[in-house]
Amino acid sequence: MNKSRHAPDIWILMVILSLLAIGMVMVYSAGSVLGFRNYGDSFYFVKRQLLFAGLGLGAMFVTANTDYLVLKKLARPALIVCFILLVLVLIPGIGVVRGGARSWLGISSFGIQPSEFMKMGMILYLANWLGKEDYDISAFTRGLLPPLALIGSAFALIMLQPDLGTGTVMFGAALMMVFTAGARMKHLLSLGALGVAGFAALVAAAPYRLQRITAFLDPWSDPLGAGYQIIQSLYAIGPGGLGGLGLGMSRQKYSYVPEPQTDFIFSILAEELGFIGGLIVLLLFLILIWRGMKVAMSLPDRFGSYLAVGIVCMVAVQVVINIGVVIGLMPVTGITLPLISYGGSSLTLMLTALGILLNLSRYAR
Repeated sequence: MNKSRHAPDIWILMVILSLLAIGMVMVYSAGSVLGFRNYGDSFYFVKRQLLFAGLGLGAMFVTANTDYLVLKKLARPALIVCFILLVLVLIPGIGVVRGGARSWLGISSFGIQPSEFMKMGMILYLANWLGKEDYDISAFTRGLLPPLALIGSAFALIMLQPDLGTGTVMFGAALMMVFTAGARMKHLLSLGALGVAGFAALVAAAPYRLQRITAFLDPWSDPLGAGYQIIQSLYAIGPGGLGGLGLGMSRQKYSYVPEPQTDFIFSILAEELGFIGGLIVLLLFLILIWRGMKVAMSLPDRFGSYLAVGIVCMVAVQVVINIGVVIGLMPVTGITLPLISYGGSSLTLMLTALGILLNLSRYAR
């Protein structure tokens, strides 16, 4: 295949760096109180964030400058490794329990989340699978069911940890890739009805998930229990007003908002920087999604197009869920805001994935 390579999309690059810079500032501001209380160091979280950002930027440079067709050869072994890691993390003594979920592999405070690796592993494999010229996904039994069975298997393993947030992002991005590949709407709607029933069963199987649903519908019915996180998040966003209380001036980060440096960092950002600050972040994400989809539609091959769609959808689904939770439009799920929230493997892998998107933009027409 003849490909002309040029400079990467400058809009995508500038948005990535801008969001990362905003994230660094907000991780310090949101996590300074918790860092000092738990570790005696106000800079604890931001120093670790700088470390993982450095690793991620290094990985982004590599993936942005390596021919993306090399990834086709890695698709199958990468997915196999991801499945192995998802099984290993479930084994007591190997998987590390944090926050009530056996989602980590590692030692002490350093670890990786196999579910984060699965998000990118699934996208890469599906891009290779769906991108084959002779593959017809419009056929229900031979075309649609096999990739959905694969996606469902990965989702089931992630739910055994359990990690509903990451599993939902992986499932959502993969499903959008399947839809983009030409799956029939009537097939997806039929399976969607079964999916809703399955989701209801998952919620009913774990009391804490049901509590999150009821808290979402009426958080003030249990203000000190299931509704606490949403209420405290809204208490942070409300006083922020148009311009915010000022950088570093958040009141809710003083042990009111749980995990202010990770899942609820956007509520602290809105409190300190106001509606304007929150809007700027949202606009940056919209630019990233817009430019990413433009790249996907301009690539000369199906593998590259589906890969770009998967990466963009992964970012989009994660942003929608995180901010939806923070502003009370969705039930609480433990999921970070890409490039903004504190995180190790999640930040590094997100930058690696965005490096691939930058790489793809070099070949867009």
